[in-house]
Order: sequence, then structure tokens, then C-alpha cells
Amino acid sequence: MSTDTEKSDATPSATAPELPKSTVKAITKFVAEHGGTASAVIQPVGVVGVRITLVGADGILGDQVVKDLATANAVVASFDNVTVAEWERELTSIVTPADGHFKKMAGWVAHQTRFPKARNGA
Repeated sequence: MSTDTEKSDATPSATAPELPKSTVKAITKFVAEHGGTASAVIQPVGVVGVRITLVGADGILGDQVVKDLATANAVVASFDNVTVAEWERELTSIVTPADGHFKKMAGWVAHQTRFPKARNGA
């Protein structure tokens, strides 16, 4: 009985995903402006796609959204100065949101002056 473990005509079953040019350009610019290196946290965000959250060497946050996990991994792998990371103590301790970041992320809520009364008042 012979077992054939080698595949001489091995071809990849899936082709490498195409890297979005705008995403690559944005990450290149971000890394250049924020210390020359960055950590990337890859996070699926549902139907929208996958968010690549960047933390620059200076602690500033940036992000890009791509269509799927394979594309996100390929984008990050295409950079020598960007490493995949997780939200761990070492990374979160250096994060320094830029001025106005919280207001930008709050969107329309940040500009509200009137809020509805609480419905659960006792």
C-alpha cells in the first residue's frame, strides 16, 4: 500500500485577493505620518466587511475597512512596517486619541444640545 503525500501539480485553490489601492495608499500615508511603524488589529464588523484599526508608533489611531478577512490579512501582510496585533495591554497603553477623536466618533450625538427624557424614571 502506497501513500502519496506529495502533490506535484499543486496549485493554489484560491487566488490572492486584490489589494484596494486606496487602502494601501491610506495606510502608507498613515504609517509615514505616525512614526514609521504601526500595529494593525483586524476586526470583522459584520456585513460591512472587516476593519483594520491602526495604532501608529506615536499612539494615534486610524482605520480602514475592506470587504473581507482575506483582503484585510493580505493588505497588512503587504507592509513590512505594519504588524498584526490584538487589543492587549501593551497596545492599549500607547493609544493616544488625537484631539477631537471622541467627537468625530460620536457623530451626530456630539452636536446635540437637547436630549429626550429618560423613559425609565422611577
